[in-house]
Amino acid sequence: MVRGREKAEKAVAPLPFAALTHEPVDVPQDLATAAFFDVDNTIMQGASIYWLARGLAARKYFTAGDLTRFALGQLRFRILATEHAGDMNRARDTALAFVQGWRVADLERLSEEIYDELMADRVWPGTRALAQLHLDAGHQVWLVTAAPVELGRVIARRLGLSGAIGTVSEIRDGAYTGRLVGELMHGPAKADAIRTIAAAEGLDLTRCVAYSDSANDIPMLSVVGRAVAVNPDAALRREARQRGWQVRDFRTGRKAVRLAVPTALAAGAVVGAVTAGLAVRKRRTAPR
Repeated sequence: MVRGREKAEKAVAPLPFAALTHEPVDVPQDLATAAFFDVDNTIMQGASIYWLARGLAARKYFTAGDLTRFALGQLRFRILATEHAGDMNRARDTALAFVQGWRVADLERLSEEIYDELMADRVWPGTRALAQLHLDAGHQVWLVTAAPVELGRVIARRLGLSGAIGTVSEIRDGAYTGRLVGELMHGPAKADAIRTIAAAEGLDLTRCVAYSDSANDIPMLSVVGRAVAVNPDAALRREARQRGWQVRDFRTGRKAVRLAVPTALAAGAVVGAVTAGLAVRKRRTAPR
């Protein structure tokens, strides 16, 4: 298994996927099967980077007004991502500008704190149970998210999963430059990343499973042998019905209404960070 991991990390460069962090006890490893989970509104209620921004706002890195503009920026990106795909390249160039100058270790530390404070209680028990079924069967379980890969790794570690695939920011001397390495982990890029990790790990994609809430993830859901729509948006529910995909909905009517805003933001979580970065007051300095 270690040899497979080393091969995976080498093969997927320059994307620094997280190393495997969970080895089931007394369960034979199924080396050909993995499960791939989207994060926002699939693993947890709402958008992970929105909760990260809320935690940063509570620590005075953002203001309340910045947080509002951040949310509106995410909503705008959802429209661009679904209706104006040609604008994605322009969005890509500034997607992680808000972390420019920050130390990687600081973002990881803050992500851990904020996960424990704001995200842990928002993990869907039903989806967590699905992930555990895969772990108990000896499968690898990966998160695939548009959020920064560092945040994805924190969530994977906290949940005892295999690792995370996410959007990668360029790093120099331990600090973020504000530019991306590769593409946004969104839409077809998720499917490409899954193919890459499958080739590196020797996975049989026809035996793998993918889970998501969003029609933006149809490419990811289509690349594996079995797709499951979790808490699906209307477009994905229609697609699942047409393709015969299984649907799992862990929301109640009340929760669905209450979570409507952060859920709507989830698909464009990373690019929405641009708005936050541009809105943050000039006097804000990166954490030390």
